[in-house]
Amino acid sequence: MSLPPVFNKLRLPVIGSPLFIISNPKLVIAQCKAGIVGSMPALNARPASQLDEWLHEITEELAAWDRAHPDTPAAPYAINQIVHKSNDRLEHDMAVCAKYKVPIVITSLGAREDVNQGVHAWGGVVMHDVINNVFARKAIEKGADGLIPVAAGAGGHASVKSPFAMVQEIRQWFDGPLALSGSIASGGAILAAQAMGADLAYIGSPFIATHEARAVDGYKQMICESNSDDIVYSNFYTGIHGNYLKGSIRNAGMDPDNLPESDPSKMNFATGEGGSAAKAWRDIWGCGQGIGAIREVVGAGELVARFTSEYAQARQRLLG
Repeated sequence: MSLPPVFNKLRLPVIGSPLFIISNPKLVIAQCKAGIVGSMPALNARPASQLDEWLHEITEELAAWDRAHPDTPAAPYAINQIVHKSNDRLEHDMAVCAKYKVPIVITSLGAREDVNQGVHAWGGVVMHDVINNVFARKAIEKGADGLIPVAAGAGGHASVKSPFAMVQEIRQWFDGPLALSGSIASGGAILAAQAMGADLAYIGSPFIATHEARAVDGYKQMICESNSDDIVYSNFYTGIHGNYLKGSIRNAGMDPDNLPESDPSKMNFATGEGGSAAKAWRDIWGCGQGIGAIREVVGAGELVARFTSEYAQARQRLLG
């Protein structure tokens, strides 16, 4: 099955994943101009009224780019919606997305038919992130257009499953859009994701270490100085298992190798300043295992250019 037309403008088969707290219009715009899908969580706009301002900025900037660069138009952007019951902003944020007819909506932490139908009503495409084959089936049954298997090693809330296992199991029954997440931090890895059966690579952690990202300098520098040995997988902070930088846990006065288990009911995406998820991700830094390939802070466009060059080189190696 071919990808929906919304993906036709991509110059590299990549979605920049939405980074909680960190993604902002500046990063999204830079990613789209570079030819990949740029995305951000709706909840990053605080207060809620800021989301309208941000979507206005993104749509105006990308329209201006397209007028000035008709031969290299910007890629589409995506907004991530947390559909978990603790997100009391969902109805408001969906209405704002409808106003701007957001091209791609990435849904997380639950699959809802009403959300999918709402996106389809304005002509948008829904990609739903999943951590196993069971959730993947439920998402498609409820009307999602595509899937994002978040495999082992991905930053943030990740699965323990191998990307090979996830893709092959999903592809046995689903031939729609598939974007693979999990330690993808080079052009060769993007090509490998396609060779496995995915249509797109879903890349997050490398974009934290970019000039445009709304992350503190210490976070960016720690990524550049770390590798997969510096990542810990824990559910202590949000109630859902995720990958975090050990250095940030030590900086918070805790032992990353001896964290207690947490109850999943602890999960909370409350929108106030005291929201536990926001606090956790502000102080304890999420990150994927692929960061060994990231050694300096660069612009998002420069990072995409590097991926593009590496992708071409990997294709050439395979052709012999």
